[in-house]
Amino acid sequence: MCERQRIAGILRKCSKNLLFGQGLQTHGCVVKMGFELDLMLNNDLIDMYGKCGRMDLACAVFDGMLERNVVSWTSLMCGYLQSGNAIKSLLLFRKMGSSEIKPNEFTLSTNLKASGILGIIKNGMQIHGVCAKTGFEWVPAVANSIIDMYSKCGRISEAARLFNIMPVRDLISWNAMIAGYALEGIGDRALLLFRKMQEQGEVPDEFTYTSTLKACSGLGAMREGSQMHASLITRGFPCSIQTTIAGALVDMYAKCRNLFKAHRVFDQIELKNVISWSALILGYAQQGNLPEAMDLFRQLRENQYHVDGFILSGLMGVFADFALVEQGKQMHAYNIKVPSGLDILVANSMVDMYLKCGLTEDAERLFSEMLVRNVISWTVMITGYGKHGLGKEAIRLFNKMQLDNIEPDDVTYLAVLSACSHSGLIDECQEYFSRLCSDRRIKPRVEHYACMVDLLGRAGRLKEAKNLIESMPLKPNVGIWQTLISACRVHGDLDMGREVGDILLRMDGSNPVNYVMVSNIFADAGYWKECEKIRETVRIKGLKKEAALSW
Repeated sequence: MCERQRIAGILRKCSKNLLFGQGLQTHGCVVKMGFELDLMLNNDLIDMYGKCGRMDLACAVFDGMLERNVVSWTSLMCGYLQSGNAIKSLLLFRKMGSSEIKPNEFTLSTNLKASGILGIIKNGMQIHGVCAKTGFEWVPAVANSIIDMYSKCGRISEAARLFNIMPVRDLISWNAMIAGYALEGIGDRALLLFRKMQEQGEVPDEFTYTSTLKACSGLGAMREGSQMHASLITRGFPCSIQTTIAGALVDMYAKCRNLFKAHRVFDQIELKNVISWSALILGYAQQGNLPEAMDLFRQLRENQYHVDGFILSGLMGVFADFALVEQGKQMHAYNIKVPSGLDILVANSMVDMYLKCGLTEDAERLFSEMLVRNVISWTVMITGYGKHGLGKEAIRLFNKMQLDNIEPDDVTYLAVLSACSHSGLIDECQEYFSRLCSDRRIKPRVEHYACMVDLLGRAGRLKEAKNLIESMPLKPNVGIWQTLISACRVHGDLDMGREVGDILLRMDGSNPVNYVMVSNIFADAGYWKECEKIRETVRIKGLKKEAALSW
């Protein structure tokens, strides 16, 4: 028994320190000593091989076991998850359901993480149901994994509901919720939760700060971000060697348009990684300082750092936004030479760049040469066709995409509806809108309805457009009413324009743009008294419309 325990200790050490060679030798000793059917040692072998990235050997041990317990199944699932194969973890979980072995909190937590990584809400909800039935829902590790799963699947309200009713919260619970809000772009709630957790005695760690700094980046909240930077220094966090926090600080200052501070933090980092380089390079590029961005990119390559797809894609995005076709072509040539240039993320960005620069033929050629395409690839092309007024080409591609077994998402539908709207394809737009409404996978958004309103408005079918807004199952926003009032002006429908104008001013009476739109309706109809009344209201309220820019 003592020898068995000693072997188990060696295997666990190999697992912890990723000592594959020593672990393999120990496996040989297990067989020689006649322990090859020992349940505990086989579980340790599965865990060791999984952590060392040798899932083939982990599976071989698992398949050869005459007896398995919950640890055997869970260790193999963890191995799949750590090796980036979340689908196989979920498939194994389903297979385990057919056996007599019941899941424990670690099994459930592992597969909730797998569902979150894949963004498969259906699986995640089913596992949540199992947690509730088996009494594991309020075990902290499981509850935290449920929150994380809902956040990553875009169901932040479900995550918040669970967080609010948790009987016991730990630091990981707060981190999961803050990260969820930051991921969803609800930075103000992330900051509120950051303050609240400290009021309740929780001390933030590096994960808390990283997520909260990301929230500051999204909000452009430099004051709050600077306060966090000061807090990190006060609490003795080694920002110069904590690469994750350092990268988040660089990104926050860059997104808040303070490149001086971003560069200063970057210079203080002892071990720079590709994340901090990316944040600074893209910060300069997005603010139009391309010479500095490209000089940093050159330094990155000279320092032998691995240039990942995120940087290449980000720079391509900047070239696309500024219509810098020559720089885009040079980057395309560079992408061909490096392994990360083959990433689908990079290829999608290159297609987008050519489309935004008006080179549809180059975009088509690159799109047709792509070895792998995802839903984003097709959506980028459909969007590009729509913006260039090629509505029928957008429809052709939308149909071809489905023949290639790629399911459209809500953004793809928005792209094809917008393409139909801009090309005046009324029947086709109505057909695809009807398909969207009957697609159980997707909930139509206000933007989808706005495309239909825009189409009907362009066609002069203003009453239909207004009826659609009033009957939609979502709360209309200001933008959709602005779309309708613009159509009223084009077609000279004063009565409806007056009605829609009243709605707009009630909804958003502090926005000068709405007053200008209503005023223009009256001016076009020659109702100068009403026009003057609107303008007088703007003067009394002290509202000023921002001057337009030509760039």
